[in-house]
Amino acid sequence: MVYMLLGTGFEETEAIAPLDLLRRAGVDVLTVGINGKIVYGGHHIGIEADITLDEVDLTSLEMVILPGGLGGVASTRASQKALDLLTFAWENDKFVAAICAGPTVLADLGITSGKHATCYPGCESGMGDAVMIENAAAVRDGKLITGTSAGCAVKFGLELIKALKGAQAADAIAEQIVIR
Repeated sequence: MVYMLLGTGFEETEAIAPLDLLRRAGVDVLTVGINGKIVYGGHHIGIEADITLDEVDLTSLEMVILPGGLGGVASTRASQKALDLLTFAWENDKFVAAICAGPTVLADLGITSGKHATCYPGCESGMGDAVMIENAAAVRDGKLITGTSAGCAVKFGLELIKALKGAQAADAIAEQIVIR
């Protein structure tokens, strides 16, 4: 199971675009409300999360995704359960993915240490000793996947599919949505 964390103030495009692409590819994804079942993004779009943090099943965990948005990142940092889930995933060799300002949370947890990564331009100072890759929409280094911004959400989503289901599945979804 793939879990996408949604904290109050998350960046809607960085959540919905990858979520849609993953589901198109047949990946089981549940949205997880950090602050309850109804979560409002940074642009006041309300989303009803599939489950809350208390309902996450660690035995089925394949990947945890963290969208950006300064409010969403702050919500994640303020939730010890969310931080524990990210740490658990990483320590148990599961995929951990984050986009925009989200990778800075992973840096706080030591997950990006020595790994190739990207983040929203201007957030690099919060990336610790990650090996930053400039001008990349998405970067994968083993089980770590990072993305740059809302404008890169589709490429980030395709990278998530590639990690979970292979390049052929990602290419099929890219063709289906007519990437040009």
